[in-house]
Amino acid sequence: MNTRSLITPIALSLALFAAPAFAAPKSAKPAAPAAASADIEISSQLPKDKQEALQALIARFNESNKGARIVLTDRAWDAGAPAAAQILDGASEDAFLTGKQRYKPLFAVVKDAGVKLDVAERASPVVAPVAIDAKGRLLGLPIGLATPVFFINQDVFRKNGLDPAAVPHTWAEVQDTAGKLIDAGVACPLTVARPATVLLENTAAWHNEAFVNAKGEVAVNGLSYVRHLARMASWQKSRYLQLFGHGDEAVDRFASGSCAMLIAPQSAMPVASKGGFSIGVSALPYYQDVPGAHQNTIADGPALWVSAGRSAAEYKTIARFVAFWLEPTQQVDWMRATGYLPLNRAGYFAASSRTLGAELGHIKIAVDQLIATPATANSRATVLGSSPRVLQVLNDELDSVWNQGKAAKLALDEAVARIRALGIR
Repeated sequence: MNTRSLITPIALSLALFAAPAFAAPKSAKPAAPAAASADIEISSQLPKDKQEALQALIARFNESNKGARIVLTDRAWDAGAPAAAQILDGASEDAFLTGKQRYKPLFAVVKDAGVKLDVAERASPVVAPVAIDAKGRLLGLPIGLATPVFFINQDVFRKNGLDPAAVPHTWAEVQDTAGKLIDAGVACPLTVARPATVLLENTAAWHNEAFVNAKGEVAVNGLSYVRHLARMASWQKSRYLQLFGHGDEAVDRFASGSCAMLIAPQSAMPVASKGGFSIGVSALPYYQDVPGAHQNTIADGPALWVSAGRSAAEYKTIARFVAFWLEPTQQVDWMRATGYLPLNRAGYFAASSRTLGAELGHIKIAVDQLIATPATANSRATVLGSSPRVLQVLNDELDSVWNQGKAAKLALDEAVARIRALGIR
């Protein structure tokens, strides 16, 4: 049985932005140093830039912590003996949560260590279902939340006679801009990272369209889905749109200067900015003729899980590390280095400040997409939307549209049929 299916889809909130996730009691004394001096391993296979940011965070913690050191390893969670904690996402997280319980709930870890866990009163349904139990308590900590936004290479716009400050806001504007770029000789006007997540799940939520129907089944073959995919297919044929893979390959193409526009998670900014050109960021495009647009997008990302069966000293060090991670200074450094969303209110306020507004503007745009409009029954995140098996089917069928010319309606009908045949709910 998949443990994920037992987790109530009350997500770790963007009430993370409305109330602190962790706060030490005012009367509490600093925790005593851990008795053990052995290194405490956290394993992770984050992308290189995120891994480097995590290593820097751990180094700062180790300098301030009078006790055991935390060490970061780059390995799969099931490659050898389990680490004291692991950062997991996608298929690796799904496998970790399948079968016997391999983790100690984070709320228990911090409670035993004397760190108060403040559960937000209002959980947000726009964060993909993660490690939250039926009582709203954290089982794991989502450390890398992200949602898709729109990037442009302002230098390419300027060079080809387009206003670099005019980031397209609607799909019609994107089409018009792509056409002008093609006419100017730009080989790749637009590319999209994580196309199944962006073009189906998030575009649906942004337009208040259900991704999952009342029966709990994926329902991506309605008229609005077909219309959107058919438009994307026509763009791909005319080379307005180019696709490079199911993950973040498109981000590298944009960073290289090959593509003028990019739709990708806001966490792509650190890599995208390595291209050395000016970048404009705006919200995900929307259709003006769809009632209810724009609604909200959905956030997902890797989470920290603490292994079961460790010593009290290890748990105490991990709890202190989590508390350290949530300090405002660390939050700012983490957001700057990774592009991930803030983990609590302090991080959100920092990202919204005038001092950091320009540097972290992409994060504020992402947060606004998530919380500016209250989510509806149609626009909420679902377990199926973050299921690796569901995403694989959707990507397969999208590939058949891009590479084989399959009709949008047929591809989406077959995607729905295949997912239902898998029995995933």
